[in-house]
Amino acid sequence: MEYPDKSKVHIYVCDDTNRLEVAKLADELGVGYFGLADNKDAKSGNYNNALRQTSSPLVATFDADMIPYREFLLETVPYFVEQVEAYENGDDYDKLKVGLIQTPQSFYNADIFQFNLFSESTLPNEQDFFSKEINVCNNSHGAAVYTGSNTLIFRKAIEDVGGFPTDTITEDFELGVRMNAAGYVNYSTKSPMASGLTPTDLKSVIKQRTRWGRGVIRSSYNMNIFFNPKLTKGQRIVYINGYLYWWSFFRRLLYILAPILYTVFHVRVVVSNIWLLFLFWLPSYALTHLSMREVSKQYRTQVWGEIVETIFAPYLFIPMMLESFGISDKKFKVTRKGNDTSWTLYLYALPYLVLWGLAVYGLVTFNYGKFGSELFYGSIISFWLTYHIINLTFAIFCALGRPIYRSSERFTVDEAMVIEVDDDSYQVRVCDISETGISFYTDLPLYLPKEKELTLNLQSRDYHARVKGHVVRVFAIDNGWRYGVQFSEIPEADKREFYQYIYDRINHNLPKEKDPWMTTWDDLFENFSQRFQNNERPVSAYDQVAFPKVRVNEEVQVAGKKCQLRKTDYYYMTFSGKLTNPKKEPNVAFTYKDLPIQLTFVSYDIDRDESLYRVTNLADLDSLPAFKALANEWRGRV
Repeated sequence: MEYPDKSKVHIYVCDDTNRLEVAKLADELGVGYFGLADNKDAKSGNYNNALRQTSSPLVATFDADMIPYREFLLETVPYFVEQVEAYENGDDYDKLKVGLIQTPQSFYNADIFQFNLFSESTLPNEQDFFSKEINVCNNSHGAAVYTGSNTLIFRKAIEDVGGFPTDTITEDFELGVRMNAAGYVNYSTKSPMASGLTPTDLKSVIKQRTRWGRGVIRSSYNMNIFFNPKLTKGQRIVYINGYLYWWSFFRRLLYILAPILYTVFHVRVVVSNIWLLFLFWLPSYALTHLSMREVSKQYRTQVWGEIVETIFAPYLFIPMMLESFGISDKKFKVTRKGNDTSWTLYLYALPYLVLWGLAVYGLVTFNYGKFGSELFYGSIISFWLTYHIINLTFAIFCALGRPIYRSSERFTVDEAMVIEVDDDSYQVRVCDISETGISFYTDLPLYLPKEKELTLNLQSRDYHARVKGHVVRVFAIDNGWRYGVQFSEIPEADKREFYQYIYDRINHNLPKEKDPWMTTWDDLFENFSQRFQNNERPVSAYDQVAFPKVRVNEEVQVAGKKCQLRKTDYYYMTFSGKLTNPKKEPNVAFTYKDLPIQLTFVSYDIDRDESLYRVTNLADLDSLPAFKALANEWRGRV
């Protein structure tokens, strides 16, 4: 954490289960620890316990999975400087009193809508629209919603409202409302100052949103947001809007069921003719789409919002209805952030499959045998059935998910790095990095067998670490080669700098804005193609070893005859034609660039008229200066 006077910065781990291993970890990291046993007030109790034992005028809160960037305090503290000075000096402060500064929720990993629907390169995180658009707009009324993490809060504001509220499971939302009622204003910023993990399976996301929805509804009643005279009119509108959002899932389910009830079960939900619908419904629907496109064009569309509502609707409308009528869930349930691969997750697709089947059946039976004007008069119903079939298809795909192969998130990086191997060093460019590995780019086809241990010098503006690893993958890209390295050793002395090098940054692998050229049809086609097409490709001998493939295309003399050395990756060499009769002479030798190379026959490709040989004396060649000079000789020959 950067700050002019670091003696004023105090970091504490707040553990409401009093774990010895967490206390030990805090001690090793040189930060404070507050343990709390038998905490009946959950997260609020944890925070209130910490507040009783500290005295700093400003309090920053972070969830356990969130990692603040080093500039967090420099970004947020200036909002409070004059206010804190006046408070500490006992002076009157006649400006607006700031209760909290909320920085956006940001995540290192793709959310389930991005990942499960193959949109992690075209669609921003689902929460970006709220964090970076809606909550920033709430600033106009000083009513930015406190979302529980990545926040700097004025301690006196917490004390003035009696601490973190304990009669709700969304203490963050209610604390923000209480601050507004006490005369404080809350603001949200647009630049992420911390990142964390978002749930990766539908079960965890539903559990998380159920807690959020129940808590917001309960807190809305606790604070009487509808008529509270201590809130301004604008603030009431902000919080009522937040309350009504959780009713949108009941509305979405009604929209899905209405045409199904009519076409399948012959229950008429809407009594109207098509001309009234064209007169009243169609302009409203079109204008809603246009206005949504204008206010959210960076982050989402109306269609994607409806897809998300469709995914949540079957699971959220009952809890939201129960909470609205006073049947509360008092228990705080922590959201799981790991990867759950249980087969039971597939059961979450059942409601979507049932609704999808009914919608398809209704569409077919409703239009079967109709022609001309009959199809026209039923077009609105057919439109809605088709629309819901598409949304439900996305919901099914989201529930089915897709495999997660990486154990940790990978971050795009573009920084110089020096690698050391044997007695040599090379300047390369880092491409990306995770906790388990790194990839780098170079235009030199370096011979780095898996047995060789590399020392990698990670260097950024703020951090430096030396770690060890070995190459596990190499492929050609942009007139050079990209090497994938798996870490084999991270020295204890370098661990803190190593992890900060990785995590003190935004994950640029994930988009910040939606791709304006991607339509819903494109997304649907992408999902079908990714799930059902055969992605297997022919595997050559070169693909089975981790060496850089070089296009040599030089004339050489082997076994007394001239031929062309077409390509090599050090381990294999491909020559034009047949060098010898491989049955009689499987082993050959030749001299290349003063190097005595020994070969053994592997295969002959009759279509290309080329022979593949394996180099058998690499270990001997590796120590020769002429062999190491090949990398410069073959520079950029991809």
